[in-house]
Amino acid sequence: QVQLVESGGGLVQAGGSLRLSCAASGRTLLMSVMAWSLQAPGKERAFVAAISWTGSSTSYADSVKGRFTISRDNAKNTVYLQMNSLKPEYTAVYYCAADKTSMVVTTTLGAYDYWGQGTQVTVSS
Repeated sequence: QVQLVESGGGLVQAGGSLRLSCAASGRTLLMSVMAWSLQAPGKERAFVAAISWTGSSTSYADSVKGRFTISRDNAKNTVYLQMNSLKPEYTAVYYCAADKTSMVVTTTLGAYDYWGQGTQVTVSS
């Protein structure tokens, strides 16, 4: 089992920045593809970004390209999401997820085996 705990959410003004963290415990993130997703009120969960085990491959939703950066520190079993130039439409609960069955970065959320509880990000206008 992998336990994932997100942190770093909060209230920020439009144009501001936040860095989310996702710390893993239990089994490590060894060889895992990691992803971030978001769920806005009344909407389905949506893919945000993903990163391969080595960090050499990443994928982003079109809506966040150029604003968000996913990264990881495998020694710390932690994945990050740097969010810049935030807009109110990014208000959502952000979840991290791990895929331990494949080494291929995917945007398909159903491929991810483990999920955190989420952290709330609120962007005020």
